[in-house]
Amino acid sequence: MARIVRFHCHGGPEVLRIEEVEVSPPGPGEVRIRVKALGLNRAEASMRNGTYIETPALPSGLGLEAAGIVEALGEGVDGFATGDAVSIIPPRSIARWPAYGELITVPVELVVKHPPSLGFEAAAATWMQYLTAYGALVDTARLGRNDFVVVTAASSSVGLAAIQIAKKLGAIPVAVTRTSSKKAALLDAGAADVVASQEEDLEARLKEIAPQGVRVVFDAVGGPIFRPLAAAMSRGGILIEYGGLSPEPTPFPLFDVLAKTLTLRGYLVHEITGDAARLEAAKRFILDGLASGALRPVIARTFPFDKIVEAHRFLESGEQFGKIVVTV
Repeated sequence: MARIVRFHCHGGPEVLRIEEVEVSPPGPGEVRIRVKALGLNRAEASMRNGTYIETPALPSGLGLEAAGIVEALGEGVDGFATGDAVSIIPPRSIARWPAYGELITVPVELVVKHPPSLGFEAAAATWMQYLTAYGALVDTARLGRNDFVVVTAASSSVGLAAIQIAKKLGAIPVAVTRTSSKKAALLDAGAADVVASQEEDLEARLKEIAPQGVRVVFDAVGGPIFRPLAAAMSRGGILIEYGGLSPEPTPFPLFDVLAKTLTLRGYLVHEITGDAARLEAAKRFILDGLASGALRPVIARTFPFDKIVEAHRFLESGEQFGKIVVTV
């Protein structure tokens, strides 16, 4: 028996329950992991409250990221041994391969031996954020040296990962956050400049920072800031949208798109995780960055497994700076 987290109806954090279930042995091509730490993501809160792109059958498990120790191997699994310290690539389906549990079973292709120096908490805070930022900035936008890149929701784990990746590439990351309360922390995290979108004129500030225009925008918010972001872009720039945090409508900046021949592109991390060759390139880039210290997961706060409801409440508060981790 093992404890897992499930929800039987959609709703707020209070619908999450810790339940004991029988865990089946791993099947062919699968690995069973005794979990030591979980990384929390907004996608999980969205699925819990019924607004995610995946609609699970209820009751449903939850979770995209975990790190722990290999406990058992299914038939045909090579390259791993019991006792290995591993972390997991986020699966395409949260419901099919949920990570919130003391024991989880996942396909071997999602399992990674992370650097031992990383530790379980940092390993559980690694793959979603860095794969998301890598796929958008490196694989899609081809971000390069001296490129200006605007990162919204900059204090999120993905935002901080994007800042670190931009710095690794020699680009110039400009952080956009709601208020100036996190400005000092974002500058310390590597942002070249910070714009508080609720306190400053976003378009004017971005044009002041990058007079020739911003070539890449990496946006998780949408809503009213879409228009000033587009207005501050350079000719031929690309705006990559990977979220929709704003509850307000997102206007289409028609004249900026036409005048500057902009590319506006939706993006999901599944583009990388679903392509073996691209995923291997991403893993090499990320593992190299972790080894060199250029990439360093930022953990906002840790919670024990029994406090998963409180952890989800903190996730939805917007107060965190970096990743929320749950220890098991």
